[in-house]
Amino acid sequence: MASKKIVRTGTKWEPLVGYCRAVRVGPHIAVSGSAPVSADGQLVGPDDAYLQARRCIEIIAAALEEAGASLNDVVRTRMFVTDISRWEEIAKAHQEAFATITPATSMVEVSRLIGEGMLVEIEADAIVDE
Repeated sequence: MASKKIVRTGTKWEPLVGYCRAVRVGPHIAVSGSAPVSADGQLVGPDDAYLQARRCIEIIAAALEEAGASLNDVVRTRMFVTDISRWEEIAKAHQEAFATITPATSMVEVSRLIGEGMLVEIEADAIVDE
């Protein structure tokens, strides 16, 4: 098996759930569902789906950088949203980040996310040249 690189961010959720922000195995990088929280764990953009989606993508970008990649290497995203009627706000943030990259993507409505007030959570998969 190729070497495995773990990316941790130190959030309270990582040890509680038993996961990390991202895992790189060879050229493949999987970034866990990233929620719209600041470095100190506070919700970013209360009731603003666009700002929350932007923050999720910022977290993904930072994890990819630590794993030796960038948003340009993303081949798949998944967006989990609590109100699909707000899809355009979330899609705007996704389009701004990925318009020229155009990964495969999904947007799925869920009943709720792990934190109060969270409207969106995004995960990503990337492939890089070794």
